[in-house]
Amino acid sequence: MDLRTAVYNAARDGKLQLLQKLLSGRSREELDELTGEVAGGGTPLLIAARYGHLDVVEYLVDRCGASVEAGGSVHFDGETIEGAPPLWAASAAGHLDVVRSLLRRGASVNRTTRTNSTPLRAACFDGHLEVVRYLVGEHQADLEVANRHGHTCLMISCYKGHREIARYLLEQGAQVNRRSAKGNTALHDCAESGSLEILQLLLGCNARMERDGYGMTPLLAASVTGHTNIVEYLIQEQPAGEEVRRGLSGEGPSASGPGGRGCAQPQGALCCGSSPEEPLSDSYESCCPTSREAAVEALELLGATYVDKKRDLLGALKHWRRAMELRHQGGAYLPKPEPPQLVLAYDYSREVNTTEELEALITDPDEMRMQALLIRERILGPSHPDTSYYIRYRGAVYADSGNFERCIRLWKYALDMQQSNLEPLSPMTASSFLSFAELFSYVLQDRAAKGSLGTQIGFADLMGVLCKGVREVERALQLPKEPGDSAQFTKALAIILHLLYLLEKVECTPDQEHLKHQTVYRLLKCAPRGKNGFTPLHMAVDKDTTNVGRYPVGRFPSLQVVKVLLDCGADPDSRDFDNNTPLHIAAQNNCPGIMNALIEAGAHMDATNAFKKTAYELLDEKLLAKSTIQPFNYVTLQCLAARALDKNKIPYKGFIPEELEAFIELH
Repeated sequence: MDLRTAVYNAARDGKLQLLQKLLSGRSREELDELTGEVAGGGTPLLIAARYGHLDVVEYLVDRCGASVEAGGSVHFDGETIEGAPPLWAASAAGHLDVVRSLLRRGASVNRTTRTNSTPLRAACFDGHLEVVRYLVGEHQADLEVANRHGHTCLMISCYKGHREIARYLLEQGAQVNRRSAKGNTALHDCAESGSLEILQLLLGCNARMERDGYGMTPLLAASVTGHTNIVEYLIQEQPAGEEVRRGLSGEGPSASGPGGRGCAQPQGALCCGSSPEEPLSDSYESCCPTSREAAVEALELLGATYVDKKRDLLGALKHWRRAMELRHQGGAYLPKPEPPQLVLAYDYSREVNTTEELEALITDPDEMRMQALLIRERILGPSHPDTSYYIRYRGAVYADSGNFERCIRLWKYALDMQQSNLEPLSPMTASSFLSFAELFSYVLQDRAAKGSLGTQIGFADLMGVLCKGVREVERALQLPKEPGDSAQFTKALAIILHLLYLLEKVECTPDQEHLKHQTVYRLLKCAPRGKNGFTPLHMAVDKDTTNVGRYPVGRFPSLQVVKVLLDCGADPDSRDFDNNTPLHIAAQNNCPGIMNALIEAGAHMDATNAFKKTAYELLDEKLLAKSTIQPFNYVTLQCLAARALDKNKIPYKGFIPEELEAFIELH
């Protein structure tokens, strides 16, 4: 263990005496080095603040000159926080004495992490009320600094269900209707977490029932997450409880102490960041009225949540009955919009419109599940992530019961929905492609084991998903930002290669073979590049391509996939960022059979990479691969001349045709 690591470990474990022995008598330069970042990105001061070692913190700052502002990496609940200053770590862990000490020594109260999270937000996240009070009350921490997603301290307090912190922030003037980057407010976060008491606090401070970027109101958010208490409260249209107004006006036992700014104020006064035109309302109904149509949709969506999330069909039927009663209330029927077309994936099901049709569902659980999907798509729309997520979930349930045909139909419908509404390379879309690859792999193995009794997966199933995968790559490459360095883009390319691997196991007619080659040619024409500049051919000869998900699909390097790519025009001499050709990567993976296929397709055996190594030189000497490949059988006089020019540094650019310049650079 080196000295820097020993210093870090002593600070982490709170061993002040050991730390003093390690650091005493050191020069300023040595102290700066020993109290700097270790390999993991943390610093001794940061880790001491994280674990609340006050004496170590003060020693490092006062005696060793450690910077109270230097950010680093720190771990909380399995997550690595980058660029966290010591004050942030102490606030997140709830060490009030360390927080006080760091602020006395000049720490900035609003210093943020790389994701723009402040110490105040960290304390709000983990529910440290005393730290919150100290940061705001004594040091005027900014309540409105939002993180990179636009979430404020009030929002995270509501989402995590920390009522007293939310109350305190409201008393201090937090903006109750502030919106995040995706348009949600604190009321949305509260509805999603299911905290009715905090929701009442927000409504008492003129929180508005806004729609977020997906068109979701807090009422619908509560329905999606299955918080029946929130839904019931918001659709009952009753005056706000006396407890809400009493708590906010400072009369209740949880009111703030002297000097706190309460939320409830005289009519027309400024409240919780609202404008003077938004006086505190005395009743729930005037604060956020719920129309009959909104109540109906909330109950219908809540029923869908009971079907798919809570798996409670009787509970779902109860909510759907109430919704149906509201639709027919007072003789003025609220009609459901007619769908543009019936959907094969839903078995051409229609939504029920009468009480008789609704009651008949109890005898057909499968039809109830289709109703839940129809309702969710109608109310949330195809762009909402939950719509496609639960279609995929229902398909997975069918797959688990052996109904693969029904699963594939639902998953294809969900994938079409995602590609039409989500941005290219969305994690949800990538997850759909991977699920298809894993399912197809399982079914093909099942067929191989059971023969004609196995489940049938046809060319059309695999080819349809492969075409959609290539389309996803085309969409991604149309973005203004180059996706080549994106891990998501590399994963998309890998999944396509796995689908191609599986497709090679399915018998094809000549026309189908032609269609397959057309699709692969479309992919190659895009000239996609994955990690380190890998082309699809590089990836096909790399063993790391095998690891694409939790379950095995294809095995790489794959000679079959390599041959298809070469047949469709893949360049055997293409280069990655280290100037490796696919031949180099195949050599690193000790695949002489694939190397022979590449050489037969025109790959240059004597091409060198950025480290002046040929593929032959990269082969493992312990294996017999070298004995099966004789490089001199593939080296031409032209190759020898090109290497001689490079070796002897003979100038050639501008003296020979450009095609020959490229050939020389290859060597």
